[in-house]
Amino acid sequence: MAASTALRRLLCTLRCLSAASLLVAALPLAAQQRSNAFNDPFVQVTSAIANCPVPEGPLYTEQEVRDAAHVRAQHGGSCYRVGRCRLANSYLYDQEIIPRVSQYIRLDGRFDNTSVWVQGERRLVLLMGCVASREQSEALEKAVWLVDDVMGVVNYLKVGDEAARYPLAQPQEKTP
Repeated sequence: MAASTALRRLLCTLRCLSAASLLVAALPLAAQQRSNAFNDPFVQVTSAIANCPVPEGPLYTEQEVRDAAHVRAQHGGSCYRVGRCRLANSYLYDQEIIPRVSQYIRLDGRFDNTSVWVQGERRLVLLMGCVASREQSEALEKAVWLVDDVMGVVNYLKVGDEAARYPLAQPQEKTP
């Protein structure tokens, strides 16, 4: 009799665990734990525009990391294999490039009235945030192109009341 009770409890526990795992798998991606698993550099460079939408940055779920790992390995090593990179993986440049891009933007002086974040990924620099004019956006993009080892610039900067063209950071929950 005790064995059948224990067996019933075990089956009930297994059913509960199975249901819980299905619920976790069914959660939308936004509700799952996300992190900067690839350690892509992402920094705020300027902060003069108060209401500029904050970019989300390079955050990935565990599934997105698994999905992207192979592609990132292929893309990262291809420039070295064909002789376009001195380092074995193009993602290795990002940890050097983004601090130099940040320094260049800060010291230039033309961009002091902006709110700009930069992200590095495979020698590409993503510009996100707010600028005062279309001309300033174009000038900032051209300036970043001048930084050594930058292979490309993706300009997501917004001007005035335009909608942000980049994913926005989720508001942080306040803990008591």
